[in-house]
Amino acid sequence: MHKNWIGGEWVPGARTSRNINPSDTRDLIGEYAQADAAQAKQAIAAAHAAAPAWGLSTPQQRFDVLDAAGAEILARKAELGDLLAREEGKTLPEAIGEVVRAGNIFKFFAGEALRASGDLLASVRPGVGVEVTREPVGVVGLITPWNFPIAIPAWKIAPALAHGNAVVFKPADLVPGSAWALAENLSRSGLPAGVFNLVMGRGSEVGAVLLDDPRVTAISFTGSVATGQRVAAACVARMAKFQLEMGGKNPFVVLDDADLDVAVAAAVNSGFFSTGQRCTASSRLIVTEGIHDRFVAAVAERIKTLKVDDARKPGTDIGPVVDEKQLGQDLEYIGIGQQEGARLVAGGQAIATNADGAPGFYLQPALFADTTPGMRINTEEIFGPVVSVLRAKNYEEALHLANDTPFGLASGIATTSLKHATHFKRHAQAGMVMVNLPTAGVDYHVPFGGRKGSSYGPREQGRYAAEFFTTVKTAYTQA
Repeated sequence: MHKNWIGGEWVPGARTSRNINPSDTRDLIGEYAQADAAQAKQAIAAAHAAAPAWGLSTPQQRFDVLDAAGAEILARKAELGDLLAREEGKTLPEAIGEVVRAGNIFKFFAGEALRASGDLLASVRPGVGVEVTREPVGVVGLITPWNFPIAIPAWKIAPALAHGNAVVFKPADLVPGSAWALAENLSRSGLPAGVFNLVMGRGSEVGAVLLDDPRVTAISFTGSVATGQRVAAACVARMAKFQLEMGGKNPFVVLDDADLDVAVAAAVNSGFFSTGQRCTASSRLIVTEGIHDRFVAAVAERIKTLKVDDARKPGTDIGPVVDEKQLGQDLEYIGIGQQEGARLVAGGQAIATNADGAPGFYLQPALFADTTPGMRINTEEIFGPVVSVLRAKNYEEALHLANDTPFGLASGIATTSLKHATHFKRHAQAGMVMVNLPTAGVDYHVPFGGRKGSSYGPREQGRYAAEFFTTVKTAYTQA
């Protein structure tokens, strides 16, 4: 039984949950503790008690902890990657890649602890000196989603600790295994008791306590738009700092002058890999008339070659959908697309078992064509391997369609025109723009985040993470 980590001790939960392998639903990964409201408050109390001393710890102390954690993650990449693929369903190479990213994030923020800087300025008044420094915000509540069960926790936990904050971490119910493994690593990294706490449990109990407790001075949340709005309302009510990463309906534009092979590879990767379960996935392909038919045919042919099977099996291109509920949602949207008049070009069928006969939540990637901007499959986030194609007359209409969404996380374009690429980078209404690359690939040392309904607050990752996890202090001294 995998317990919660609270105040430097492993604590059994009020109840337990079963972690099931979506590639083979007969496979029980383990039993994981579920905290209740009382244990969430216990974790907050531990973090609150530990925060002052950790906030005054030396950069070397923080570097040593984060560097050790990152080194262990990288050393165990095969083991942790296998666990991740087993519980979330992304293919083993993708899962190992995510683990490597998590290790590199901890290594990067170990360095950030040593690179902390400020400003020494001259005052406008004679004889007065001015210092501008950054200090930790205190106790930070971190709420993470199921689709990147080790990378997203890493890019929240590492900067929070690097900048001297104490952490209460609530992972998604669906993927407790990777979160627990990360916590077990940190339990041996040299952190003082209470600085880091893991509370696995329901959002309605654990999450609600984090939102309402005045000792939690900041909340970083990644998840759905509806939940993000509730996080925002709760934090505003008590003037807590908050950071939100939410939905996306990301466009990928293909112009007539694009290299067809490059465009198809980027679109298929963006839309279907990781089973389409990425907030940066491109679910809207906007294609100009001259290349439209060739592009749709090429993507359809590429989809037919993709192997849908057990996530950990060599040669698998796409693993299962994460669980039965998500599979049902994907199938519902496929039905909606057909009812709205879209043409299902390829895929879209549920698969009851994998190639070895094991029951799982499998779905053939679905491609729609002949769609219109107002269709629900073009306006609502599906979060699965379901992609639609919109036809555009020219670049100008393609850009308009790309920006015609309440979301603004990522946006991509395939073109060999420097003119159009340059214009698109400036005018795409998104936090991240890709040219001749999948929208779903980002680096760990640069800012991550979007605009409009996709994100709120300072960016995550890289040195920009300091904007959320620290507060600025200005000090004046009369000589």
